Amino acid sequence: MTLLVENLSPGLYIVATPIGNLGDLSPRAADILSRAAVVAAEDTRVTAVLLRHIGTKRPMVPYHDHNADQMRPQLIARMASEAVALVSDAGTPLISDPGYKLVRDARAAGHAVVTIPGPCAAIAALTLAGLPTDRFLFAGFLPSKAKARSETIAELGAIRATLVLYESGPRLAATLAALAEGLGDRDAAVTREITKRYEEAVTGTLPVLAARYADAPPKGEIVIVVGPPGEPPPASSEDADAALVEALIRLPVAKAAGEVAKKFGLDRKELYARALALKDA
Repeated sequence: MTLLVENLSPGLYIVATPIGNLGDLSPRAADILSRAAVVAAEDTRVTAVLLRHIGTKRPMVPYHDHNADQMRPQLIARMASEAVALVSDAGTPLISDPGYKLVRDARAAGHAVVTIPGPCAAIAALTLAGLPTDRFLFAGFLPSKAKARSETIAELGAIRATLVLYESGPRLAATLAALAEGLGDRDAAVTREITKRYEEAVTGTLPVLAARYADAPPKGEIVIVVGPPGEPPPASSEDADAALVEALIRLPVAKAAGEVAKKFGLDRKELYARALALKDA
C-alpha cells in the first residue's frame, strides 16, 4: 500500500477502524492515519497495533470517557493548525464511544470535520441477523442494574423497529433473560466475533437464546439483534364500541369517531355511523 506524505488540512478526522479483521481498514483510513499530526485514541496500545499494521508511527493521545473533558479543549486548540484523527478501539467512533462532544465543539470553533466511514459492529450485525432492516434502533448497552434494565426494555418494547444492542459475554445471559421476559417470543440473533475467524450468528426466539446462553457465556464482542414487535391484533367491535362510548362523553360525534379510528386503525366513516347509533341508543 502506497501512502501519501503531504500534510493534511487542519481539522478533525473521524476514522473508522476494523472491528476484528485488520484487512478491513480502508486505504483512505490508512492514508489519513499516516498523515495526521496526532491520533486521539480510546486506547493508545490498541491503536499502536493498527498503526504498525499500516507501517506508520504517529503521535497519539488518549481520549476516552475518563479524560474527555480535560482533553477536549486541548484537541480543539490543535485543530486550528493541525489534523487531529479520532479513532476508537474498534469500529466507528461516536457509536457507543465518546466523541460527539468533540465533534460539536470542533464545529462550534469553526474547524473542519471530516468522516472516513468504515466498519461498524451494529451495522455488520444487522447484515448477519436476517431480521428486518428497513427501520432499526441502536440502543448501545442496556443498564447493568436489573430494575433500570427492565425499565429500559419496557421503553424499547413499544418501538416498532428492530433493536440493536451491544453486550459483553459475562452479562449476556442476564440480558437475554430480561429481554425474553420484557419482549416475549420475538425473533432475535446473537452475533459475536464479527469479521474474525470464529464469527458467529446464532438465531432463534429470545426465550430460546436465553436458555442457550444461560450457563454458557461466550467470549468476544457481542451484538444482540431483536426483531420488531408483531402487528397488533385487529380491534374487536366490542373494543371499538367501548372506546366510542368513552369518547362520546368528552367529544362531539365526528371527533369521537376520528379519535377511535386513529387509535385502532379503523374506518372513520364506519365509526361515525356507529357513534351516531350509540348516541341515539
